[in-house]
Amino acid sequence: MRKKFRIVSVNISKEKGQPKEPAGEAVLLEQYGIEGDAHAGDWHRQVSLLAEEDIDLMREKLETLRPGDFAENITTRGIDLAALPIGTKLYIGDVCLEVTQIGKECHSGCSILEQTGECIMPKRGIFARVLKGGTIKDEDSGSYDI
Repeated sequence: MRKKFRIVSVNISKEKGQPKEPAGEAVLLEQYGIEGDAHAGDWHRQVSLLAEEDIDLMREKLETLRPGDFAENITTRGIDLAALPIGTKLYIGDVCLEVTQIGKECHSGCSILEQTGECIMPKRGIFARVLKGGTIKDEDSGSYDI
């Protein structure tokens, strides 16, 4: 059975270790990642995703949080990303992503961790590689198989 979710924001940064800026849309390149993003490359963490529902929980501690502040490339709504098994395929238009990792250690100097005492990326953020490229944009619908 296929379940649906929505893209809230597509985010890009030129440098690693920085919050990502909302871009509105992005080109995903097969086996590389998002064109122009610092985290793109030939590795298993080409694209990062975080659910807005998880950001909402952190907004209880820091109201000013917005999509991209956790350095996620794609902010979603309507999908429990951290519950997806490794290998799950996510489809957004022509794009196909494969989940490769759940969570990651927070980098040193994470401003959110310093301000709130916790960060959700280590437990709730996920990473994927691009199996099929294309363009995605804010408000696109996505789907995955369960």
